[in-house]
Amino acid sequence: MEPLDRQLLDHLQTNLPLVSAPYAALGEQLGLDDEEVRARVERLRQARIIRQISAIFDSRKLGYQSSLVAFDVEPTRLEEVAEVVNAHPGVSHNYQRDFELNLWFTIAAPPGGELAAEVERLAATEGVRRARLLPTVRVFKVGVQLGMGTDDADSASRSEAPEPESAGTRPRPTAEEIAAIRVLQRDLPAVERPFAALAAKGQLDESAILRCGRELLADGRMRRFAAVLHHREAGFEHNAMVLWAAPEGEIERAGRVMASFDAVSHCYQRPCFEDLPYSLYTMIHGRRAEDCESVVEAISQATGLGQHHLVYSTREFKKVRVRYFEEP
Repeated sequence: MEPLDRQLLDHLQTNLPLVSAPYAALGEQLGLDDEEVRARVERLRQARIIRQISAIFDSRKLGYQSSLVAFDVEPTRLEEVAEVVNAHPGVSHNYQRDFELNLWFTIAAPPGGELAAEVERLAATEGVRRARLLPTVRVFKVGVQLGMGTDDADSASRSEAPEPESAGTRPRPTAEEIAAIRVLQRDLPAVERPFAALAAKGQLDESAILRCGRELLADGRMRRFAAVLHHREAGFEHNAMVLWAAPEGEIERAGRVMASFDAVSHCYQRPCFEDLPYSLYTMIHGRRAEDCESVVEAISQATGLGQHHLVYSTREFKKVRVRYFEEP
């Protein structure tokens, strides 16, 4: 990629302005005109480096229940079970991982839904030997932003580190907000006025969509409006999940330390089980396996946590965005 493409990708992953001509506004920051920005965005899409440009929402703040789930599946039935899991509309990510629990996926249920019952139904699929529901207890960091402007492994991922939070009850979005969410979660086209183009397919006009979008961003229900990349095509071929055994009294301190590492894109506290005694989960994306492993070693030294397990993704079965408030 050209240096300008790398700069553009760094900016797109941070926040695309919620204005009528966002590509022109972005071009002003980069010294490019609107047409060139849009042409580069389209080329990067065609090259499968940009996966999607859209709103990135906080599921819990929209009233959704969500959880990471791990299944122990008979190896001969893994693809069959993955197909059943993928068919669930609430499943956004589904990976095979090199661990005894070999199928890991994220699932969301809309307000009023029964997440545990949905997981139990999936776990009844023939071939599933064990299931672990791993909802978020606390968030220490979330948001993948792959650093494209450098080859430095320590800059492999930059993301916001919010104050640790706990799930809480929030009011359901208004009808106007729901209509805006349905539009803002769509892939943004590379046209001069992309929000107007999306508005033509929805119930709101461009100004209402942008106003609601700014409000959702201001109160945290939208994390950011940005691009998500295809990791491997962007040069980050290794995706490592690290499970950390942190004693109860050390979880908050260790979680904050982990979140301070640029190479850590996600850091969560999750429930422990007798057969899965890990309380902190981090995600690391690296150009090479050695990059991930050096970050894990640095975190271990910084936190004093020796007991951990590094788990690589070996196959991607599904990776899409959750579609919120979709009409039946």
